[in-house]
Amino acid sequence: MIARSLVRPLLRPVLSSLLCAAALGAALPAQADPASRVVSIGGSVTEIVYALGEEDRLVARDTTSNHPAAVLDLPDVGYIRALSPEGVLSVSPDLILTEEGAGPPESVDLLRQADIPFAEVPDGFTAEAILAKIRAVGAALEVPEKAEALAETVGADMRAALDSVDVKDKRVLFILSMQGGRILASGTDTAAAGMIRLVGAQNAVTSFSGYKPLTDEAVAQAAPDVILMMDRQGDHAAANDQLFANPAISTTPAAKSRAVVRMDGMYLLGFSVRTPDALRDLAAALNAGHGDAEG
Repeated sequence: MIARSLVRPLLRPVLSSLLCAAALGAALPAQADPASRVVSIGGSVTEIVYALGEEDRLVARDTTSNHPAAVLDLPDVGYIRALSPEGVLSVSPDLILTEEGAGPPESVDLLRQADIPFAEVPDGFTAEAILAKIRAVGAALEVPEKAEALAETVGADMRAALDSVDVKDKRVLFILSMQGGRILASGTDTAAAGMIRLVGAQNAVTSFSGYKPLTDEAVAQAAPDVILMMDRQGDHAAANDQLFANPAISTTPAAKSRAVVRMDGMYLLGFSVRTPDALRDLAAALNAGHGDAEG
């Protein structure tokens, strides 16, 4: 493997030329027309761009932008939290549209230095946050009327979904990963916690914020009735056998009833235009105690 200290000097001339080209473009007279070469970073933002009917302006997307299927035809500039400035600038964007939290910070700093409009859409795990995202994307794309109409539609659908879902007396443990047998689970202030709260269920872990590893004792104390996970491609029956064979999980009520729900990660956690449907699907699956919900 080539040492980073050797790679970075090789990349600097490339990045420098890209930044200079971007700066030269910025020095030209301002264009009256809205941005026509947009890089969309973050699956929820990209879904909103499509819902607004502005997808023809996209020239690239990040790895988390996987819906609708047509977006996969666009160049992939990398994972939202591990962006390469070279990759983003290589498609000559005139607007970088990103979810809050893109990184690493040094990459974002370099992109801001390129003097290309950089619009950051605030994140959040509430119904109101979804509408704020829609309006922020609409403002960045200069289509506020479209955004307001979409916000009204999604808002009404969200209210209807919230009125229809009712998951009582269910303690839900969201497991982000089980790499090496270690359980990485959601506490509070996460998208998973937000979805569990919105359907009326109880988050089984509230002693910390974010995602952290759980000890066997913490899993036992959480006593989840249902395990919630992102859907991974593969044999679900075998995956469930492995899940419930875990010593910590095997003692829980969820293991006794083999209650596990798997959903597509972006559909479940995106907090975007598909969230009302995701809430309905999640509530139905949690009430059944098992299932796969597809977006």
